[in-house]
Amino acid sequence: MVIRNRLLEIRLKMGYKKQKDFAEFLGLDGNDYNRIENNKKQVTIETAFNISEKLGIKIEDIFYKSNQ
Repeated sequence: MVIRNRLLEIRLKMGYKKQKDFAEFLGLDGNDYNRIENNKKQVTIETAFNISEKLGIKIEDIFYKSNQ
């Protein structure tokens, strides 16, 4: 089981074309955000809560379990 995210979909839906701008909005380092969005880095539960609060979206609507 792997935890994946829908951050790319959410970012584009919110009108952010550049990862670095969205990372800044979320208060994250651009390189870290890139790795998170591309599922190459897992977030801590604290970071997941912070992202969720900033976006006004439930955690389970951002992060989900995958068998791949």
